[in-house]
Amino acid sequence: MKIKLQIKLLVTGAVLLLGACASTTKPGVVGVTRQQLLLVPAATVERMALVSYAQQAEKAKAQGKLITSGEEYDRLLRIANRLKAQVGVFREDTRDWKWQLILIDAPVLNATCAPGGKITFYTGIVRQLKLSDDEIAAIMGHEFAHALREHGRERVSQAVAQNAITTAALAGAQNRQTQVALANQFAQYLFVLPNSRQNESEADGIGLELAARAGYDPRAAISLWQKMGRASEGKNTPEFLSTHPANTTRINEISALLPTVLPLYDAAKQ
Repeated sequence: MKIKLQIKLLVTGAVLLLGACASTTKPGVVGVTRQQLLLVPAATVERMALVSYAQQAEKAKAQGKLITSGEEYDRLLRIANRLKAQVGVFREDTRDWKWQLILIDAPVLNATCAPGGKITFYTGIVRQLKLSDDEIAAIMGHEFAHALREHGRERVSQAVAQNAITTAALAGAQNRQTQVALANQFAQYLFVLPNSRQNESEADGIGLELAARAGYDPRAAISLWQKMGRASEGKNTPEFLSTHPANTTRINEISALLPTVLPLYDAAKQ
């Protein structure tokens, strides 16, 4: 009986894992089709990301560093809106996300897009790297891609599978205090830990296509990562590169994709 029960549990577990495997996005012309492990509901991840996002905005506002208007903010918002108009190519449902953008005035080389379309940029990355609109679109498209592809949800699901985050913690996050605690735990997997090479390749490809379809030159991704590489030559590694390592392989892969996405850019300019 014990052996039969173990077999039944193994079979049940295998079925659940298979049922949790899916591709979150359509392939686009760049052809991202990998199946992902998605044990945690998207709504749970988005709710936790929103808690972290609100905390971040509140802290920046308290410090007088939150920018919500003006030339720099409007520039980023304009680029974001053009990219958002293209997200349906990969996921129709993301058109209905409650997209938000915050700009934080700090000498930090970083930008993110949390699950649910919560965008954060720091003035440091734009000013210090002297980014063009095309280069900003390359960063933003890359970060959009992480959100569209639900890489954060995938990493949280992997943590649940490894019991690093327990199902009891997920079920118990009902009040504000427990939600904040769980959100902080989620943040480690959403923003802090380095992305895998596989996830980075997917975000590069999808980001290139989003930028090209929005009318931004995808070749700017090469100059962007070259700038990132030079920025990493100093004593302090930029925060962006702690989770998005710049290397020759990335630039080579982007170069290989350019013939695929440049026709989209040419079409968008007409």
